[in-house]
Amino acid sequence: MLTVIDPELAHTPALKADPTTILAAIPALNEARHIEDCIRSLMTGSPLLRLVPLTVADGGSTDGTQAIVERLKSEFPNLHLLHNPGRLQSAAVNLAAETKASERTRFLVRCDAHSIYPQNFILLVASALERTGAASVAVPMDAVGETCFEKGNAWVVDTLLGSGGSAHRGGRRSAYVDHGHHAGFDLNWFRQLGGYDPTFSHNEDAEYDVRLGKAGGKVWLDAGIRIRYVPRGSVRKLARQYFNYGKGRARNLAKHGQRLKLRQAVPISAFAGSVVGLAAGPFFLPAFALPLGYASILAGASAAVALKRKSLCGLYAGLAAGTMHVCWAAGYLWQQTQRKPRRVT
Repeated sequence: MLTVIDPELAHTPALKADPTTILAAIPALNEARHIEDCIRSLMTGSPLLRLVPLTVADGGSTDGTQAIVERLKSEFPNLHLLHNPGRLQSAAVNLAAETKASERTRFLVRCDAHSIYPQNFILLVASALERTGAASVAVPMDAVGETCFEKGNAWVVDTLLGSGGSAHRGGRRSAYVDHGHHAGFDLNWFRQLGGYDPTFSHNEDAEYDVRLGKAGGKVWLDAGIRIRYVPRGSVRKLARQYFNYGKGRARNLAKHGQRLKLRQAVPISAFAGSVVGLAAGPFFLPAFALPLGYASILAGASAAVALKRKSLCGLYAGLAAGTMHVCWAAGYLWQQTQRKPRRVT
């Protein structure tokens, strides 16, 4: 659900937040390729940013991520490295809130290592929390690629075929929403809810938002604060990511007794229809129309994106979208076969 609010609230907030009331946290695990760009983008803008504690909660990286953070600490004295024995993003954010927040801390800003942030992002998010009184602030994600596959992936993920029309995927309207890409929290709300469920490796943000909504908290999607996100750079990495997304969504729905939304049911239908068609096709030739029809949609998407972007990299769009659909559906269905968590009432 997306509710449009008074246009007065839709403007980008002024930098009014007190930096000593903010804690920023970056969950990380093997992010050597992205972590320095992420940190530098977060520290670009007002000198007040150097007064905000910025904690990288690392889950045991083996690719040199920790060494990069240690090197940057001499340039950014407010940068801290925290060992996250729980490894997961959910555990990382919880740990930062538990161990790095001071008595003055009112706002927790979550940052992701794969993202490039606009100037003053941390101050903007905290200012939006203070200005709106929301329990959480979410922001739109604009996917950008560096390699050819990443570009094709980025060009399709923010479309209806890719993300199914999620408000935080390239959205242009500020509004209160049920869920969005987490950027900041009122720390009192975060503590009241017990933070993220640390057993969730994926979909921890959506699970948190379910509990927040039940408790009466609101999520403000601020379209004036936008981040650039670098998507996964290979089919294998994208497949694993979306398989885990599907598992996380299934766990979330089971935990809270909810049902799939229509846009979430579509990839499951496409996956199931294709599997049935391939299995039945040798015995009933018209059944092949199901997988062939789906493949034609993906091929058409590739051609359309390549023409629109005037780049052969766009031909990867259909492959990326198909990988998202199939692996998300497979993860969801696989999780459905596992022991279900106790429903939260």
